[in-house]
Amino acid sequence: MTYYVNQACVMCKHTDCVEVCPVDCFYEGENFLAINPDECIDCGVCEPECPVDAIKPDSHDEPDKDKWIEINKKYSSGDNRWPVLTKMIEQMEEAEKYNPDTYKEDKMSLLSEKPGPGDEGR
Repeated sequence: MTYYVNQACVMCKHTDCVEVCPVDCFYEGENFLAINPDECIDCGVCEPECPVDAIKPDSHDEPDKDKWIEINKKYSSGDNRWPVLTKMIEQMEEAEKYNPDTYKEDKMSLLSEKPGPGDEGR
C-alpha cells in the first residue's frame, strides 16, 4: 500500500502533510503536491494532517483513484519529476475559494503541469 494525493489538493496546496513526512516523498507542482509511491513508506502520518482530506491510501475506493495515482507517479518520478518539498509553506491564496467542502466542480482542468519551486527554489 502507498498513499496518493487526489484532486482536493489542486489550487490549495496545504503542506501540513509535508512537514510530518519522515522520508520526504512529496513533490511540488505549481498548484498541487504529489507523493512518490516508490519512496512512500506507508506510515500514514501525512493523511490526518491534510485539512482538505486530499491524501488517501491506494486501498481507498474513490472515483478516479487510478488516474490520481498515475498523476502522483508522473510528477514525482522520471523525466517529469517536480522538485522535492520537505518544508511547510504558505497555502495558496486561492485555497479557501477551492476548498473541496464548498467547491464541488472537478479540479482536473485546473491542475498545472508546471513544477513548483520546491526546497531548492526557496
